Amino acid sequence: MSAAEIIDTILSWLARPLFSFGQSSVSLASILLALLFLAGIWWFASALERNLNRFALRHAEESWKYARIHMLNRLLRYGVWVVGTLVALNYVGIDLTSITLLGSAFAVGLGFGLQNIVSNFVSGVILLLEQSLKVGDFVDLQSGVRGHVREIAMRYTRVTTNDSLDVLVPNSEFINGRVSNWTLDDSHRRMHVPFGVAYGTPKERVRDAAVAAASKVPGIVDEGKMRTNVWLVSYGDSAVNYELVVWARRDMTTHPGSTHAKLMWALDDALHAAGIEIPFPQRDLHVRSGTLNVRVQAPATTPHPL
Repeated sequence: MSAAEIIDTILSWLARPLFSFGQSSVSLASILLALLFLAGIWWFASALERNLNRFALRHAEESWKYARIHMLNRLLRYGVWVVGTLVALNYVGIDLTSITLLGSAFAVGLGFGLQNIVSNFVSGVILLLEQSLKVGDFVDLQSGVRGHVREIAMRYTRVTTNDSLDVLVPNSEFINGRVSNWTLDDSHRRMHVPFGVAYGTPKERVRDAAVAAASKVPGIVDEGKMRTNVWLVSYGDSAVNYELVVWARRDMTTHPGSTHAKLMWALDDALHAAGIEIPFPQRDLHVRSGTLNVRVQAPATTPHPL
């Protein structure tokens, strides 16, 4: 058999209909071409998103501009995927205009355990369109995860903690759970730093020392309506409890642990410089001398009923 005959045999075998779908016949050749077309479409969508992200990193100096470009990139990628998939399936001969077929396939997919995948994908699209969550936001989730949003993907959202730990959170958690977005709108946040001093310390000295401590921490705002204040909150067992209330910039509120540590460090220095005692829990033990009399009494017995 010559090479031309072998090629003709292979082509005829590839073009042979495998099954019929409606009015169209599906062959192995059409399936292979559709798979190649799908792979090309998905590669093109990924490359387009990468190039646009690089452009955003070079030209989008403000975080909200990068978040907008990231949102458009993801929506564009999903759009290319959907259109390319529909074109590939239409080339094979599968007509997706049939609502009955689409609904049946969707129901079968959900029945095989795709509920979570569909829920996370839809939740991700909602987050991108609603913009209640953007790349660069600092969030605190009900599950205890706290960090910066680095990526909103098709199934998950990548949150990077201040310890550089990447946590992949399902998108549905942002829709169904409580989410505290520290950087959604305003660029300043109020922070509370509790501390205690010894009884008998003048309140004015405590207030002046705490305000002076806050003024030494870079990033603390003390102007207009955002004034540093000191609150007397309660009387404890061993101390009078206060709270240092400050307004901090965005770069400080997105690192609450380190900001709290800086304020505590400056507060400790200011209280010691002002001669204010920081108390510790104390207990008084009273010992009474004398003879300890111990009387042991036998338990009373109860007769059994007859």
